[in-house]
Amino acid sequence: MRAVILVMDSVGIGGAPDAARYGDQGADTVGHIADACAAGRADGPRRAGPLRLPNLVGLGLGEACQLASGRCPPGLESGSRSDAQFGCASERSLGKDTPSGHWEIAGVPVPFEWGYFPKTVPTFPDELIEAFCSQARLPGILGNCHASGTEIIARLGSEHMTTAKPICYTSADSVFQIAAHEETFGLERLYEICSVARRLIDPLNIGRVIARPFIGDSPETFKRTAHRRDFSVPPPEDTIFDTADAEHRSVISIGKIGDIFAHRGTGRNLKGDGNDALFTATLQGLSELKDGGLLFANFIDFDTLYGHRRDVSGYAQALEDFDARLPELLNALGQDDLLVITADHGCDPTWRGTDHTRERVPILAVNGRMPRPIGSRDGFADIGATVAQHLALAPTRHGLPF
Repeated sequence: MRAVILVMDSVGIGGAPDAARYGDQGADTVGHIADACAAGRADGPRRAGPLRLPNLVGLGLGEACQLASGRCPPGLESGSRSDAQFGCASERSLGKDTPSGHWEIAGVPVPFEWGYFPKTVPTFPDELIEAFCSQARLPGILGNCHASGTEIIARLGSEHMTTAKPICYTSADSVFQIAAHEETFGLERLYEICSVARRLIDPLNIGRVIARPFIGDSPETFKRTAHRRDFSVPPPEDTIFDTADAEHRSVISIGKIGDIFAHRGTGRNLKGDGNDALFTATLQGLSELKDGGLLFANFIDFDTLYGHRRDVSGYAQALEDFDARLPELLNALGQDDLLVITADHGCDPTWRGTDHTRERVPILAVNGRMPRPIGSRDGFADIGATVAQHLALAPTRHGLPF
């Protein structure tokens, strides 16, 4: 009896009841991608035509979309398997960021507002940058603004390589991001200065410092690497990771899960460069997961490569690639295992701007003993509560098991 949580990062399904508060009323990541595919607007090098997700549809994705937004997107019409249940959930945390979504999935909603940097140039307080440069022994910084990571690296990467000044920027999320060349600046040196920044921004209630290493020798060849690291604050309460760790259960985390939870109780961490490698790591982790154990995986490409870059065709292809590998996972599950596939927020590639979007998320669950439909849930924490119940762990403080 094991539990597996897969987070399709940013794969929202619209219909959040408080979307208007975030300027996101009408955002619908899966729905709008399916619309674009059906209209022939998402054809790409490897795909064309309607969105094809037979395995996710078999788990109830189309029905979850109907429940969340009042419509089943084109190409997702079908019935779910007899051993699968579908539902959707609205986020109770106040942000639409990665840590809030993941912590709430793990049983801990975020009751406070994160700190954010203003959309000014410069964006960071002078005293923060002065202390950062002094304590991290830096000649200065570049950037100091809101920016897209790929754009600012292309624009400032060459100057960074000649001056050794790191590129510091932020976004609509609660983040302080630091980009540096993996070879000329050094990966360990980047991690070192990120640790300094983490300590300095703690009083500002900023959720994450993100190390963004890149390689290449010109704007045309600069490329971010898989050695990204998030320096996060820990969750404000115990998550299902803490409970499982306290009971000495087998715990395996995949991708950036360890970083998101500040490596508290997240067990053995398996990495992978991109969704395909992360899926392979998930299968490896599942093969090693002991009875009573928890595996928690994040699939990042949907968000970082396609949602934020507003690449509809790439996002559709990533969904289809993920779907094509699902049978490998389904066939590896034991009869008493629980699989939950969900998301942490939306990032509608057809929406204005490049920010996350406030949306409901799907809950697709596979377990032969699940007694009733999941329905529409008030809070992602119901997922954590369900996993705790399935593994016979102590109940979570938040959420109701389905």
